[in-house]
Amino acid sequence: MLTGSAPGILENLATTVLTFDTELRLTSINPAGEMLFEVSAKKILGQKLAELLPQSRRMVKALREALDSRHPFTVRGVRLRLPADKTITVDCIVSPLVDGGQGTALLVELTQVDRLMRLARDENMIDRQAANRAVMRGLAHEIKNPLGGLRGAAQLLERELPDKSLREYTRIIIHEADRLRNLVDRMMGPHQPLKKKPVNIHEILEHVRKLMLVEVPVGLTLDRDYDPSLPDLEGEPEQLIQAVLNIVRNSAEAIQHKGVIRLRTSIERSFTIGQKRHRLVLRVDIEDNGPGVPEEIREYIFYPMVTAKPGGTGLGLSIAQDIIAKHGGLIECDSRPGLTVFSIYLPLENGHG
Repeated sequence: MLTGSAPGILENLATTVLTFDTELRLTSINPAGEMLFEVSAKKILGQKLAELLPQSRRMVKALREALDSRHPFTVRGVRLRLPADKTITVDCIVSPLVDGGQGTALLVELTQVDRLMRLARDENMIDRQAANRAVMRGLAHEIKNPLGGLRGAAQLLERELPDKSLREYTRIIIHEADRLRNLVDRMMGPHQPLKKKPVNIHEILEHVRKLMLVEVPVGLTLDRDYDPSLPDLEGEPEQLIQAVLNIVRNSAEAIQHKGVIRLRTSIERSFTIGQKRHRLVLRVDIEDNGPGVPEEIREYIFYPMVTAKPGGTGLGLSIAQDIIAKHGGLIECDSRPGLTVFSIYLPLENGHG
């Protein structure tokens, strides 16, 4: 029986490889498998399959049948519940070994496909948002130029009007031109360069929490679940406050300022944002139990002017995503009725590479 991680080429595979004996006890696991199960080989070697996947009975049954029949099989898109109450989607290849040796009877390969789908989705979203920002910059230029001429003409006209009562109309023109200019500026988000310095993310979250409790003193609860071991990151405090505040306000409006919003922090290891893989990424989850994001706008909620709220501008989440993107990060949203989680990912390499 093997007594450690699978040797040789298996150590360098990104695919999880597991081997089991005739009693479906784990005999080896490669490093990719240790990362997937978030546990060392020493702790789980010798465990039975039913203990390793206690909440995935159909998978356990299928592997037992493969062992008994000695027939290989492949199944795609399998949902697995891991011991840490984590659900993943995998493609699974099972190969019975007629003469495996060393007590090995079954070889199982697992490829986590939800991660691959997330990477493709995130990369596509980043590309679309970059294109969207380029279009918005061009549109802003085309709008602001005639607005400036309109405002100037209204000011000149106001000086020439013989009847002071008519100046009310020119002031409306000036006021509306200013309002449209401000709207365009808000759509573009913060455009000043970042002034980065070491930032404690919990200080950012506590500042936002206090602001929200002042804005909504009754009916709203803001719980915290912080990881105290998190290091500082390099960032611009004011912009990070704005990004988090926009998301928390969005959640508060979703639950109509009555209920619980939970702020959670943690670390993600070997995490990919766009096309860049980061050793350490700080994660902030902002969770609410509201009705969820309507399905028809779920893919577009980070675009300007997209909103399900009556009278909303649809700018808050767009600006938040832009700020986090300037920090090299990303915001994702997972939403269903009763549970919506906005997850902010910020790389830590700048300060702790």
